[in-house]
Amino acid sequence: MTRISRQEKANAIVDILENLYPETPVPLDHKDPYTLLVAVLLSAQCTDERVNKVTPDLFELADNPFDMSQQSVEDIKQIIRPCGLSPRKSKAIYDLSHILMDKYDGVVPQSFEALEELPGVGHKTASVVMSQAFGVPAFPVDTHIHRLAWRWTLSTGKNVEKTEKDLKKLFPRDLWNKLHLQIIFFGREFCPARGHNPLECPICSLYGRKEMMHKFRKDNPSLS
Repeated sequence: MTRISRQEKANAIVDILENLYPETPVPLDHKDPYTLLVAVLLSAQCTDERVNKVTPDLFELADNPFDMSQQSVEDIKQIIRPCGLSPRKSKAIYDLSHILMDKYDGVVPQSFEALEELPGVGHKTASVVMSQAFGVPAFPVDTHIHRLAWRWTLSTGKNVEKTEKDLKKLFPRDLWNKLHLQIIFFGREFCPARGHNPLECPICSLYGRKEMMHKFRKDNPSLS
């Protein structure tokens, strides 16, 4: 069998994902860069579905930096509690709202550097905002994309930073914003962290790691 290169594999995966997900709606409900920023911050270690259930109440309380900065951390915390890590997240939302008012006239800045200086905003959150709010090419890599990149042998990265660099080298810049969402959608539907059957996965069955396939067959002889 002819050995397929990593780049050839990446190109084939793009075709599979484009066929499955020609449209990629933003998973987090929002109306502008600020509400997206807050929603992405809340999504850390929390599902998008749960965030979307919490943000209507939060944004009814305050949906802009000025109004949010007038609330108490405790009031914010009570609303966002279902998202987890509420003490830290509520303080970050309160503090970044003040910074946006004091330093940026209430406008979310359009640069990675400025966003990453805000409380509670790391590189992944900044990348999501830059790509989904401002259309700037970015490749946000969370633990899910990190896992799939390893499964598909697109990266050997031990952390999300290395995986992001590897994926950016493999895929054209103009695909990044759509592709990272396609991978997330695929992971949820076909390639979850648990209960994953690589033999039935449209990508893992073709391009998955050999050791992963071997372990699955060994652990599930009746399914192989």
